Amino acid sequence: MSNNFKSLSLSYKKASIELREALSLDEKSIKSYLKTVSDLFPITDLMLLSTCNRTEIYYCSEKTLTSELIKLLCLQKGISNYEKYLASFEVFNEEKEAIKHLFAVSMGLHSQVVGDIQISNQVKNAYQWSADEQVAGPFLHHIMHSIFYTNKRVVQETPYRDGTASTSFAAVEITEELTQNIKNPRILIVGLGEIGIDVCKNFENTKLDNIVLINRTFEKAEKLASELGYRAVKFDELEVRVKEADVIISSIRTETPMFTKAFFNDFEVVSGKLFIDLSIPRSVSKDIEEIPSVLLYNIDDLEVKTNEIVSKRKEAVPQVQQIINESIAEFDEWSKEMEVSPTIHKLKNALEEIRKGEIAKYTKSVDEKELKLIEDITKGLMQKIIKLPVLQLKAACKRGEAETLIDVLNGIFDLEKQSDKIIR
Repeated sequence: MSNNFKSLSLSYKKASIELREALSLDEKSIKSYLKTVSDLFPITDLMLLSTCNRTEIYYCSEKTLTSELIKLLCLQKGISNYEKYLASFEVFNEEKEAIKHLFAVSMGLHSQVVGDIQISNQVKNAYQWSADEQVAGPFLHHIMHSIFYTNKRVVQETPYRDGTASTSFAAVEITEELTQNIKNPRILIVGLGEIGIDVCKNFENTKLDNIVLINRTFEKAEKLASELGYRAVKFDELEVRVKEADVIISSIRTETPMFTKAFFNDFEVVSGKLFIDLSIPRSVSKDIEEIPSVLLYNIDDLEVKTNEIVSKRKEAVPQVQQIINESIAEFDEWSKEMEVSPTIHKLKNALEEIRKGEIAKYTKSVDEKELKLIEDITKGLMQKIIKLPVLQLKAACKRGEAETLIDVLNGIFDLEKQSDKIIR
């Protein structure tokens, strides 16, 4: 491998929820960051993944840009003291380690809920945004398609994706447990992004159905409520609906908490309320727990319960890792072949120049039919001549010995003068 592919990871493993929410980015901010970085540095591939549990940067560059990329990330969020965040990042400057990390993250091996299916869509979105901003090169395109194929194999060949276990599922489980003694508990779901929608769908498998949806875009809430048999209300009813609800599950995106102790200044909390905050940055302030009878769970509180589904997923991890290893080995072969691809193209161009030069000498008086025959014969000869060097180059790649053969071919055919444009 070229050792140009690198990764930076800020995740729940080393960073608190406060640090993670400080560096969480939405789609618009991610695209802005991608454009800024690509304008400033000679990076051939760039992707930024930002979820509730992690913010990660993947890039291809001959130079290591750890400090520069973290500094720009902090500046994107209006943070000047970027040094404070450096120690919280895991750094993968060895290409093999960065690739392994990306595969593991994409398969949900590093998720708080092992095998969380949401991460697959989040990685796809991150890749799409890189493509939209034209910062996805051949390396990123190939590795992402390899990841998609790997995920398909994992689904088809293992029980790893069986059952429902995710942050949104854990939120529904906690709601069920803590409302057992409440007759027909009133549930308010605030925010209908990917996680909010997933919460709604998970409630379908429970007996809880007194559910109200509220979203900044009312039409979206109305459509989902109609599909699932819930109720939708407009966003300007938020305060009234919070006052009525027994459980408020919030996954709305907001830069500062929407629900704070001050939010309840205008009315008295007369019955117990459960807040479940699935947002990053957090939409529910911790100070609401100062209000008697108000209970708050955030993402870090939603620990995975020991259950059959999670156990089966963990048992399947070795199978998943084996599939990942096979995919990485295949990608490694492609990556090595990419290193000799310019030499192969230049060799083809050199032989093509020789062929055309010789034909020009001896075909001035031949007719069109004869010229076509000569073209076909000489092209066939060229393909046979080049076949062995190409096979030898690819074999040398697998052995890690391509450099010597490249030097020999460069010397024989003076390939440095050749363009690497493909001759067809």
